[in-house]
Amino acid sequence: MALQASLAKFKQQQEKCQSTLTNVARAGTPKPTQKVTIASTPSASARAPVAPVRFSNDTERLQHIYSIRKSPVGAQIKRVIDLLLEVRRSIQTRQALTPEQINEACFVDVNANKAVFDSLTNNPKVNYDGRCFSYKSKHDVKDKNQLLVLIRKLPEGIAVIDLKDAYPTVMEDLQALKAAGQIWLLSNFDSQEDIAYPNDPRVPIKVDDDLKQLFREMKLPVDMVDIEKDLQKNGMKPATNTAKRRAMAQVHGIAPKSKPKKKHREISKRTKLTNAHLPELFKNLNVPDA
Repeated sequence: MALQASLAKFKQQQEKCQSTLTNVARAGTPKPTQKVTIASTPSASARAPVAPVRFSNDTERLQHIYSIRKSPVGAQIKRVIDLLLEVRRSIQTRQALTPEQINEACFVDVNANKAVFDSLTNNPKVNYDGRCFSYKSKHDVKDKNQLLVLIRKLPEGIAVIDLKDAYPTVMEDLQALKAAGQIWLLSNFDSQEDIAYPNDPRVPIKVDDDLKQLFREMKLPVDMVDIEKDLQKNGMKPATNTAKRRAMAQVHGIAPKSKPKKKHREISKRTKLTNAHLPELFKNLNVPDA
């Protein structure tokens, strides 16, 4: 009995040792390694082309502002005056701008540039009240009534170009005054610009037919020298001195210019007749039918 108990105990010890050896063997077995794939980096020649650098809108805007502020003083002054004129012509907006508003609108920093500030304050087209800048026209009129009063004060006439920037609807008012017979708009032959003259309705002029006939029958001398002599006989000073001009031309050997012959122009219904109040001048003209 004692022998069988010893054998059973020995057998248990062997099973225990076998189990221990099996566990040790399992623990020492290495785990399968994971494959690590390394992506191959492309060479420099195989890389995609680099896109060109593009400036953002803000960068372009800053470059534009920089170019304006580095431009000559005269160019900056023109930008400001154009802005003030545009504001004056716009009825919906105020007519005076602060330096900050000018800087925001046209990027001219008036406060930071002393030369620009001094030029603006001394410019005849700019009004500065100590705080704001505004456009100043040559004639301070604001409506049609003031415009008519100004024209009547100047019987020698006033150039329309000096009135164009007075207020937004000045050109329409000039045409309305002309249509109403209150002013005349005549062209200046020297500059080809319109001149506004007052037409005083209190002085109606009626010319007798005898005086009209006498004026039409009067013949002027052909030579300009004779005309100047007749003016002097009547106590008037001629605006020209043809005799002196011809003598100077002979001294310098300049031949007198012959007047080119004017081409005969056909009169049509579209021709603008300036002497429409004298219809008898056009009795012998053949006007083709439309």
